[in-house]
Amino acid sequence: MDKLSVLQHKDKQLSLNEHVRIQAIIEELKKYRPIQYILGETEFYGLIFKVNENVLIPRPETEELIERIIKEEKPPLSLLDIGTGSGCIAVTLAKFLSGTEVFALDISEEALEIARQNANNNHADVHFFQHDILKDDPFAFPYTSLTFDCIVSNPPYVTLKDKATMAKNVLDYEPHLALFVPQDNPLLFYERIAGFARSRLKKAGSLYLETNSLYGRASAKVLENKKFRNVKLLKDISGNDRILIAKL
Repeated sequence: MDKLSVLQHKDKQLSLNEHVRIQAIIEELKKYRPIQYILGETEFYGLIFKVNENVLIPRPETEELIERIIKEEKPPLSLLDIGTGSGCIAVTLAKFLSGTEVFALDISEEALEIARQNANNNHADVHFFQHDILKDDPFAFPYTSLTFDCIVSNPPYVTLKDKATMAKNVLDYEPHLALFVPQDNPLLFYERIAGFARSRLKKAGSLYLETNSLYGRASAKVLENKKFRNVKLLKDISGNDRILIAKL
């Protein structure tokens, strides 16, 4: 309920079932379980997404990434989302960039099941498939001849050193597979995705990445070393280096 609804219904008496449900939520919150997992859903870019412990909870910073893509890319497009998780990026872009053919991959079959449900619930047409982007074998990629106008990714970028500063609701519940990278190779996914994009983007195609603010400039350097053009590192609403954009 929004604040106005609370004021309008301040004399309403809760039923026994409502009391029990609220108490159960409170007990879960005491264990630091995220409210989004407790309720089983969250809002992202005006859409409702199902979430559970198999997928990351979509963040406002990723909405900024979405906003940038919608502003700069003009359909018709072919687009690939790498590490789709809940499908929040792929589904939202399919909804708001009409005429875009959207593909999305993830290493986790459990995450893909959630993503497929979110696409169905939001009436979005997305081609989901399981793939490990770190695999060296290019023939493991199921669309061997397909190239894209745009590739986007919010890959794992949290180093193990950062664990000590992370909130319990993130550390204890969100999937570590989607969060962490090796301490000695924090740019692992950026190197791999940049190399993949070199062979899979069409001429003048766009690459959009969300980054760890501590490694934003280093991530940009990865793209420059891979001979991408017009590499831009943009800050999020909090003033942190967050969005990388580049052209092939």
